[in-house]
Amino acid sequence: SEETVVVATGYGRISADFADYIITEISCHGKGAYALTGRDGTIIDVGGQDTKIIQMEDGKVSDFLMNEKCAAGTGKFVEIMSNRLGITIEELFRMAQEGTPLSISSLCTVFAESEVVSLIAQNKHTDDIVHGLNKAVAAKTASLVKRVGGEEAYMMTGGVAQNKGLVKTLEERLGTSLVISPKSQLCGALGAALFAADM
Repeated sequence: SEETVVVATGYGRISADFADYIITEISCHGKGAYALTGRDGTIIDVGGQDTKIIQMEDGKVSDFLMNEKCAAGTGKFVEIMSNRLGITIEELFRMAQEGTPLSISSLCTVFAESEVVSLIAQNKHTDDIVHGLNKAVAAKTASLVKRVGGEEAYMMTGGVAQNKGLVKTLEERLGTSLVISPKSQLCGALGAALFAADM
């Protein structure tokens, strides 16, 4: 019979005491993204709790940068903003591909939430608020890409990659297109499975 191998990754990897191997999400996202595209370049991973910019060379991680000090622009940030706007995350992801972006000056979750509350009180359109949030997140993400020296091809992973409005705004900011898999949120798990298969 074939041997079963378990690889744990992500924030909970240390707690998975049943795992045979523990591998960082940086390595797993790199391996998963490379398997999906077959190309080197820059992976922009906007996850639930952090944003990672991962540089790939010869199919391996050569450099990376993480924004892990706060939830700015992450899935948690999106969840909080959608709750405040009274819409689902799916609705937020479909919004704001057009429209007038309203200024959101802070990406600190607490301050941005306060700005959103103020805009709601001014009867501003929800899609314009979402567009403003997407512009703020895109600006922050693009600055992280610049800091790590991001190069094409660009691939975006994580559940937030399904936010069409954000993707469009980020592409405009970077001046190029992003490769996005319909299974973007599974990229790290795919990488972990591929590592397991290699063990």
